[in-house]
This record gives sequence, C-alpha cells and structure tokens, in this order.
Amino acid sequence: MSNQHMPVLRLRFLEDMRIKGLMPKTQTMYLRAMREFTRFLGHSPDSATPEELRAFQLDMKDHGIGAATYNNRLTVLSFFFSITCPRPEMKRHMRYQRMAKKIPVVLSVEEVAAILEAAPGPGLKYRAAFSVAYGGGLRASEVAHLKISDIDSDRMLIRIEQGKGRKDRQVMLSSSLLELLRDYYREARPRGWLFPGRSRIDPISTRQFNRAFGVACNFAGISKKASPHTLRHSFATHLLEGGTDIRVIQVLLGHAKLETTTIYTKVATKTIQEVTSPLDLLVLRKGGSG
Repeated sequence: MSNQHMPVLRLRFLEDMRIKGLMPKTQTMYLRAMREFTRFLGHSPDSATPEELRAFQLDMKDHGIGAATYNNRLTVLSFFFSITCPRPEMKRHMRYQRMAKKIPVVLSVEEVAAILEAAPGPGLKYRAAFSVAYGGGLRASEVAHLKISDIDSDRMLIRIEQGKGRKDRQVMLSSSLLELLRDYYREARPRGWLFPGRSRIDPISTRQFNRAFGVACNFAGISKKASPHTLRHSFATHLLEGGTDIRVIQVLLGHAKLETTTIYTKVATKTIQEVTSPLDLLVLRKGGSG
C-alpha cells in the first residue's frame, strides 16, 4: 500500500481496535507503537518484510529500549499483522524479551498512616482518596472514576466498575473508611463523581492524584520510591501478613491469575519472619537429645 493510502490503513487499524474493545488509553499506546514502527521503516507498515521487522527489533535493543516497552510494541505489531493486515509469516519473526521480575515497593502501616495524615488540603479530598486506594486496594484510575453511587453503605462494599480488563468487582468498605467518606461528603458535597476534578464535571485526573500523593510523601518524609500504586501493593501485603487467604486477595485485587498475586509472598516480611528456620529446629532437637 502506498503512502497516499496510509489514512485508510490507519482508519482500519482504529476500527479493529474498537471492535476488539480496547480502552482509549490502550488505543493511544497502540497508535504510538505503530508510529514508531512506521518511522523506522520509512514506508507503509503493511509492506514491511521479515528482515525489516528483525532490523526493528535489533534497533530497539541497540537504543536500550526496556523489555516492557519492547514487548508492548511487538504485541501491537502482532495485533496489526493478525487482524488489520493478516500476515502470519510476520509473527514468526517476533522475539519477545524476558522481563526481570521485581518485587514491589511496600509501605509499612506506620508509613501509610503518615501519608494519610500529610495528605494536602484544603479539606479531606485527598486523604479520603488515598484512604480508598489503601483501604480497598484500588488502582489510581479506579479511585478517580468512582461515583458516589459506587459506595454501598448498606452492604459495606465499594463497587469498581470497568476496572483493568473491563472487569467489574467489589471490595470491602470498612467502617472507618465509611466514616471518613461521610465527613468528606458533608464537606465537599460532590455530585456524580466521588472525587471530581477542577471542573467538577470530570473526575480527578490520575496526574492530579499522583501529584498530590507525591506532596504527601514529601511532607511525611517518605524516602521510598512510592506512587499511589504502592498503596495497592501495601494493601495486599498487609492483608497477607494478617492471615488473609491469598485467593481472597486475588479476588479483591481483580487479578485474573493467582501467580500475579503470589508476588506479595516475597514482600510479606512479617510472614517470612514468623517462619521457623529448620536450623533452629535442628538446634532444638540437638539440645533436647543432649
């Protein structure tokens, strides 16, 4: 396909993403990846050769592109050459990178308390928003898109509508969190969105949320590399350390696979510390036989 037909190809790609049901944010990421591939090629991507695809992968490695970005771009190209421009032979030349598994940063209960206390004002908006993130294990985007109607005080549940993967789920609503949310509601009188943005017509942006969290961490003297997502990691870790079954935590977090949740077994330090070393058992056994 010649360059003059590129708008047609782009339109078909957009339509295929809509049919697939990809979220707007994901569509933006897919378009960005296709632009990078097209820029490298210098011509329409539907006429790319296997050798050009191989050269693109080498170019990404040469430029130090991280494994996550590298793999994301290949996932986009796999979609393009499977759906928009079916060419099975291209997929055979894609080599995904093995990603290093890093354990998440986790805050202590005391550090979480300090961050909530240092939440910027005026008012209770950010303290309430951070408390929801930690109290229910929500992602920043899920907190931002909560509606007042999602707080079910009768059943003591919070409904997360269309979370990651377009999945609905419910998490617990603690009595202390409900009390805080009621105080916040009486103070701010939000309508529609629980945490409205500056315009009040739109929800708070994740950028606003992240910025406010950074301010709170600075005020609280937190030196760890933390983000709002760290509250979600801390929620899961603290539940695990408290004895909650990992399968329950999986459901609360909305993880499709249990192995995604098991990462928290590596950072549940209290659980690890409470395990008796076999060396101690050996010493006790030796002492008892003496």
